[in-house]
Amino acid sequence: MIKVLLADDEHLIRRAIATLLGLEPDIEVVAEVAAGDLVRPAVEEHRPDVVVLDIEMPGMDGLTVAEELPGQAILILTSFGRPGYLRRALAAGVRGFIPKDASAEELAAAIRKVHTGGRYLDPEMAASAMMAGDSPLTGRERDALALAARGASVGDIAVALSLTEGTVRNYLSSAMTKLGATNRITAIRAAQEMGWL
Repeated sequence: MIKVLLADDEHLIRRAIATLLGLEPDIEVVAEVAAGDLVRPAVEEHRPDVVVLDIEMPGMDGLTVAEELPGQAILILTSFGRPGYLRRALAAGVRGFIPKDASAEELAAAIRKVHTGGRYLDPEMAASAMMAGDSPLTGRERDALALAARGASVGDIAVALSLTEGTVRNYLSSAMTKLGATNRITAIRAAQEMGWL
């Protein structure tokens, strides 16, 4: 029996997935959580074989959760097939990445494949990630843009990153240029759409 933990903040979707997986003779949903920061305690308590994560959840996003669970068999089930998300997931050791509109049969097949140590990547998502290429942003540009996305001022970003305000402005300007954006807002949107933030 493959023991599965489901993490998704949308209750109706999480329950529907659990119900559909419960119809599979070799899969048992042993735990469900609605926030990313609840995943690790649930993993420790229930010892699932596979963790199925949504990306966007309160508390902690699914990609951060995956990075904090090295060695755990993880499958990302998401509505957000952004190229940067797939690359980050693979870098974190995630073994599966499929869209929420996949069939129940496809999800069950993906869980089985991930459980046996294989990989299961949605072909369309994988092709989009390959075509998009790597993020053009440096780590510091990404950090500055991510803080700006949360509403931080240049001064706040400078303090958070231990930089001068002039250096922060340079990083933000460089990020806008690389993303072909005319201002921070459009730069943030462009980076988020690609999954680079």
